[in-house]
Amino acid sequence: MKQRLTILGSTGSIGTSTLDVVARHPDRYEVFALSAATQVDLMLAQCARFRPRYAVMASAEHARQLDEKIKANGLATQVLQAPEALETIASHEQVDAVMAAIVGAAGLAPCLAAARAGKRLLLANKEALVVGGEVFMKAVRDGGATLLPIDSEHSAIFQSLPEDPATWARRVQHVLLTASGGPFRTRDPATLRGVTPDEACAHPNFSMGRKISIDSATMMNKALEVIEARWLFDLTPEQIRVVIHPQQIIHSMVQFRDASVIAQLGTPDMRVPIACGLAWPERVESGAAALDFTQLAALTFEEADARRFPGLHLSWQALAAAPGTTAVLNAANEVAVEAFLQRRIRFDQIHALNLATLEAVQPSNPDTLQALLALDAQARAAARSLVQRFN
Repeated sequence: MKQRLTILGSTGSIGTSTLDVVARHPDRYEVFALSAATQVDLMLAQCARFRPRYAVMASAEHARQLDEKIKANGLATQVLQAPEALETIASHEQVDAVMAAIVGAAGLAPCLAAARAGKRLLLANKEALVVGGEVFMKAVRDGGATLLPIDSEHSAIFQSLPEDPATWARRVQHVLLTASGGPFRTRDPATLRGVTPDEACAHPNFSMGRKISIDSATMMNKALEVIEARWLFDLTPEQIRVVIHPQQIIHSMVQFRDASVIAQLGTPDMRVPIACGLAWPERVESGAAALDFTQLAALTFEEADARRFPGLHLSWQALAAAPGTTAVLNAANEVAVEAFLQRRIRFDQIHALNLATLEAVQPSNPDTLQALLALDAQARAAARSLVQRFN
């Protein structure tokens, strides 16, 4: 029987890569629902090819535009509007698996809905764990959901760990998340003041969305991944380390108490962890090129410099602070990145704005979705107010 999929964020890089893997295995997978923010024409093309039952757009206007084009092309897909429809397609009784690839805190509610409905949840949305933390993990446990990480680093750790999670605490010394270092790995931090959005989006290995690209340049993406790893693998913050690995051939590693290290290697292609999550525990062809060890250059590693990447170290500080602090950090960073892309603050002010927001907002142990969303809104409002002071 085919596995029926909902893909949240189908027009983004993870969504399109997921559909590429799905298209290679028509006997295994069937697309039940897709969602997108604003890319009407790309969504139309996806609907024409994969014939989902539902397509969800973020706004009423984009939903109207898509609906008109769907009907004009004689397609049967029903068009719905977010945000409520996202929870509907994530928890629908006919859905087997959900690819959660919506960027930002907007993905939290549908991820929780999928978890509570006991779905196979392929998690490419860092914020579900960064914002949701224990609330999200409790929903996974209570709903009996299967949680599979899709970020290449967390997928690598997942593949390197022993199969029985009950053994991790006594066997694992720490995990090592690898990071490319982004476009400014070798640049003098004193010269970053005048960095433009286009420069910051020029990732050396991947073509990604602008928000994720900026996070890679500041290493805030790795800060969020540290927080995510803490919850995914039930680790203490001290058990999570980060190492710069510019070639991104080793995607992450696990060091065990006997000092042995198991690593997962592969070409830097997101279709590999996507295929792993879709088929686990089986393996299916992903479309990625195989790794040719005879053609590899040297694999190098560097310390994650706190002076060059101060945002990275906010992750451990936030994990050590009051519950909800990681949600404040995430909200502040989303506002800061948006302000930088709009040229309202400088690149080097992203970290300063995150710090200022953490000082301005004191969370009070949010333990429900509503409390988390209220804290997220409070932090965003504080960060937007603080942006004015940087001008």
